[in-house]
Amino acid sequence: MIAGFQNITKIPELKRRILFTFFMLAVYRLGCHIPTPGIDGAALSAFFGARQGTLFGLFDMFSGGALRRMSVMALGIMP
Repeated sequence: MIAGFQNITKIPELKRRILFTFFMLAVYRLGCHIPTPGIDGAALSAFFGARQGTLFGLFDMFSGGALRRMSVMALGIMP
């Protein structure tokens, strides 16, 4: 199994694709912490807190909490 992971570094195309994937995941996770300007975060958090177990709560769960924080990445980009 360790030999399989060592082979990743030997194939340049595979190495480049894996690094690009990790980079894009890092960009997405950082973007989830950038709030959308003009949105009251406390009111939005209270709104989603009162609606746990509903469709809004399900969307918030699928977005990894980005919808509750109304981050830039919650505006239509979902993994």
